[in-house]
Amino acid sequence: SVAEAKRELIRTVEDEARAEAANLVRNLKDQARREADREAKKILALAIQRIAADHTAETTVSTVALPNDEMKGRIIGREGRNIRAFEQATGVDVIIDDTPDAVTISCFDPVRREVARLALERLITDGRIHPGRIEEVVKKAQADVDQQIQEAGEQAAYDVGVHGLHPELVKLVGRMKFRSSYGQNLLKHVKEVCWIAGIMANELRLDPALTRRGALLHDIGKVLTHEHEGTHVQLGVEVATKYGENPTVINCIAAHHDDVPHESAISVVVQAADAVSGSRPGARREAFESYVKRLTRLEEIATAFPGVEKTFAIQAGREVRVIVTPDAVDDSRAGELAEQIARKIETELQYPGQIKVVVIRETRATDYAK
Repeated sequence: SVAEAKRELIRTVEDEARAEAANLVRNLKDQARREADREAKKILALAIQRIAADHTAETTVSTVALPNDEMKGRIIGREGRNIRAFEQATGVDVIIDDTPDAVTISCFDPVRREVARLALERLITDGRIHPGRIEEVVKKAQADVDQQIQEAGEQAAYDVGVHGLHPELVKLVGRMKFRSSYGQNLLKHVKEVCWIAGIMANELRLDPALTRRGALLHDIGKVLTHEHEGTHVQLGVEVATKYGENPTVINCIAAHHDDVPHESAISVVVQAADAVSGSRPGARREAFESYVKRLTRLEEIATAFPGVEKTFAIQAGREVRVIVTPDAVDDSRAGELAEQIARKIETELQYPGQIKVVVIRETRATDYAK
């Protein structure tokens, strides 16, 4: 009938229109994704090209040169009284061994280690080494290091264009000079993050001053971890809140390891700049043992999933390639497997930067010509 023909025509037209709309939406999404990816790469490339950063070396101990090996005896003192007084006044361990013309100062707190290094160098130069003199020189060295910390904080804030910081926050920024993370000097790292984030913020038309402020303070909690309990993120949020920082800056600190959701585009930019600074070649260094353990654990996590045949951690642990059995894992499952492995790595492993997960599914057909 005419009515049925009309309904059929309308249904056909609707189906065609729906299919065309779906294709159009898919094409628009693909185009938007390509343009966003290209624009993001351009912004990151621009930021990285404009940053000339140094490679860093890990500092876990300090070495003090001696004029001669006889000085070791004077540092130890009669029945060890000098070395005991020095260790008690500074809170460090002084290691005197067979190393010619040198002693080693060891301490988990880099500020105390620097005070001890400075005091010991002055005592050696002065030549008068006894308990009374040791206490006097250590006090002067402590005052000098405090001054260095203050000046380093003020200079860092000036260099990156951050103004109006609370004096206590300036001191904490200055303490970063004597703190390292994965061998990367913390003060150099946060300054580098500031510059990268500021360039990205300009390109994205965000507030560059607020972005640099969040970048400067995003790791502020790391200088407190020796003295207080809690993660560096928790400590950073507490100290920034205590000294009245902007809520956007506090969210930059809280969200840069995805502990809480991002509340602004600025915190996302700071997180991206932090990842760029930490993952660039030569930026960070780990102890060899922990590096091997991390790579081994990385391969173990990926191998634990069903259908995985072999795994290889490559590019110094920044990428893991997972080869799957084609009969057990199809193409649609491969993408899902890559996401599951990435999420498990995030929850079970600690690592600098980011790790790329590549799932490879390969089918081979073999025959022989006889």
